[in-house]
Amino acid sequence: MDLLSLYGLFLAKVVTVVIAIGALVVLVIGLRQRKAHSKGELQLIDLGEQYREMQREMRSARLNPAEQKLRSKELKKKDKAEAKQKKLQAKTGASKSKPCLYVLDFKGSMDAHEVTSLREEISAVLAVATPEDEVLLRLESPGGVVHGYGLAASQLVRLRQGGIRLTVAVDKVAASGGYMMACVADRIVAAPFAIIGSIGVVAQIPNFNRLLKKNDIDIELHTAGEFKRTLTLLGENTDEGREKFREDLNETHVLFKEFVHQNRPSLDIDAVATGEHWFGTQARENGLIDAVGTSDDLLIAEMKNHEVIAVRYARRKRMMDRFTGSAAESADRLFLRWLQRSQKPLL
Repeated sequence: MDLLSLYGLFLAKVVTVVIAIGALVVLVIGLRQRKAHSKGELQLIDLGEQYREMQREMRSARLNPAEQKLRSKELKKKDKAEAKQKKLQAKTGASKSKPCLYVLDFKGSMDAHEVTSLREEISAVLAVATPEDEVLLRLESPGGVVHGYGLAASQLVRLRQGGIRLTVAVDKVAASGGYMMACVADRIVAAPFAIIGSIGVVAQIPNFNRLLKKNDIDIELHTAGEFKRTLTLLGENTDEGREKFREDLNETHVLFKEFVHQNRPSLDIDAVATGEHWFGTQARENGLIDAVGTSDDLLIAEMKNHEVIAVRYARRKRMMDRFTGSAAESADRLFLRWLQRSQKPLL
């Protein structure tokens, strides 16, 4: 009996030690993953080379097997000759590289959290860019919170302050906060049916005070400062609070208009800052954009005179972050789809 009790005590100690070691290992691995997650990774993609490779594949697909072999030999000879020429130019110091076009992407959500990656991408570009280089931002955003898109627009201002020419291409939508970003550019190009404009401010908040009173539920709200809280979800709203809320909206709208006018002084700001949106062809007539076209045509045209490099800053997502992030994106898309169907005409 004593032997069994001693064995059980020994076994309990072993299990305790194993669990402690396992917990320590999990903690160390978790800390390493957090550090790796916080650092992120800069990815560079040669879009020019991708396009040329696609051209080769499409041309080869149109040839018969004999012609494909002949063309393959010709391409190999051409590649070897070009490689030798580049080495010779590098040795003699006579090599002349094309200016670079850096391609950034911004697909904005309601809270504009994508600005975290955008600021890293812009910092990377500014670290190596020369005055001959340019930046193309492919922008898609219906707008969102003021402070988020204000920061995103300020990041683009860094490029202009650094002497880098900025072009913004809009294939789908750049409205409200999205247009706040776009107006910073030296040139704005939008697709014919892209939604542009919506220079205005909107805010809405439900109030459940009467429902709570009906069910005999009291809410206490204490503030220090006359306008610390203007409108609330649960408390009783006052006319003074509503008036102050409207004043804040108007002040934000004035700042929005001033920012757009500062970056596009030729624009009749009072005529377009009504909260309306326009399609690409209409926006060109109103002066909201500079040209009508797609980002694809723009990129292909620039490949003749530029090295086209896509810049991405990505963080590794943990399994839980991927799940919650995809769920949030789905909810965001669902809300946006409902809003567009209720307010915009359908085709």
